[in-house]
Amino acid sequence: GTDEHGLKMQQAAAAAGVAPAELCARVSALFRGALARAAVSFTDFVRTSEPRHGRAVRHFWAALRRCGALYKGCYEGWYCTAEESFVPAGQLAERRDARGQARRVALESGHQVHWTKEENYMFRLSEFQEPLRKWLRDNPQVISPAPFYQQVLHWLEEDLPDLSVSRERSRLQWGIPVPDDSTQTIYVWVDALVNYLSVVGYPETHGEWWPAAHHVVGKDILKFHAVYWPALLMAAGLAPPERIFVHSHWTVRGQKMSKSLGNVIDPDSCFRHYTVDGFRYFLLRQGVPERDCDYYGEKVVKLVNSELADALGGLLNRSTALSINPSNTYPYFSESCFPKISDYNGTQALGRASAEDYELVASVASLPLQVANYFEGFQIYKALECIALCVKGTNGFFQRHKPWKLDRKDPAEKLWLDTIIHVTLECLRVYGTLLQPVIPGTADKLLSRLAVEPEERSLSGLTFLPRYNGKPCPFEGRQLGPDTGILFHRLEKSRQSQVENKSS
Repeated sequence: GTDEHGLKMQQAAAAAGVAPAELCARVSALFRGALARAAVSFTDFVRTSEPRHGRAVRHFWAALRRCGALYKGCYEGWYCTAEESFVPAGQLAERRDARGQARRVALESGHQVHWTKEENYMFRLSEFQEPLRKWLRDNPQVISPAPFYQQVLHWLEEDLPDLSVSRERSRLQWGIPVPDDSTQTIYVWVDALVNYLSVVGYPETHGEWWPAAHHVVGKDILKFHAVYWPALLMAAGLAPPERIFVHSHWTVRGQKMSKSLGNVIDPDSCFRHYTVDGFRYFLLRQGVPERDCDYYGEKVVKLVNSELADALGGLLNRSTALSINPSNTYPYFSESCFPKISDYNGTQALGRASAEDYELVASVASLPLQVANYFEGFQIYKALECIALCVKGTNGFFQRHKPWKLDRKDPAEKLWLDTIIHVTLECLRVYGTLLQPVIPGTADKLLSRLAVEPEERSLSGLTFLPRYNGKPCPFEGRQLGPDTGILFHRLEKSRQSQVENKSS
């Protein structure tokens, strides 16, 4: 959804000569369109200017007031309009603008700050220091990755000043008025955070979901989500969220993205040049949550070509080629060629399978649970790394046994040839199923080629190579799906400069 209130939006609308509601509708539609083009689905899209959200915020404010968590007080400090927050004196610096004039800026973002003094409603944040510490001590996994958990603990070792939670309405009209006080507007961050509740039906039906909520947030807004928000929830009589997952940022060739530097990457250009699936795969494969990751076009091209076009796409094309599988069917598995063993640590070969083949079967058999655990822990990059290693191992298996050299007319050779193809297709079926959340279009194309029906694509019911374990395989003998050509076309090396040039 979109967080739409605040002084920043009010000033941007005035500069554009339009009403704030009109500007918000336009910008919100841009975000919604970008999500659709990125193949990101959602069950709801909440806008903080919606009536349902305003109603939830007013109810939440009333809950804070009833419990005595709010009081009127005078607040002054350095306010950053771009970040909609006060910035402590220790996090400020002096910079000179283009005309050489000195100005005070927030140290981390570089945005200008202005001294602000006004009467506001204050939230008794200082009273929640110990409850917040206890919450974190009792739930060591609640904030991940671990470095961010430690950062929040460090913040809670320092004094927590009370928090200003409203603005004078004379300065900020674009926001939700404080109930029963027309002179004040609810602080944009309090307003925005309540969207987590309004989207699940607060104040009537939120109990079906809350507190089983996972927040995914950028590291720059961690304090709002891991200190202010849990304290506000506690004060309102609600539990903090079950999990807060924090991600770092993307740099471009080692530099922070900045409009002034002209190095902001346009996702639409990336979708066009790298394809939607290609760019999604790169971001999730290379995005390590606990540290900033660097983007540049050559890296996208190299990774996507290597792992999607060559390794995964090449394996599918080779294993479904009519030259080695003229019947275009899911072939049968032979237990005599690939007999089951109980201990994969042995080095002996059985039937026609080698020790490396048994290692591959073991690694692919354990892959679904491994990937599910990484997905559950938001470590998508680790899940994709495991899949990529197995894809590489399957290519090694196929190359090692050279099925194109086997004679299909020889009954013994045919058994082994069909078994090689069966094992390869079973591996591909697992990879296609596990990759659905990451590269939905490519995964669908792969599974359709293997004639895996939509109802057979569940991650929870995924079993690998059932015939190896003496169980029936529903795919054996099934006609493969139509050949739709190359699974993933190789990207051109020249494309990365086009994307970055257009972005700047």
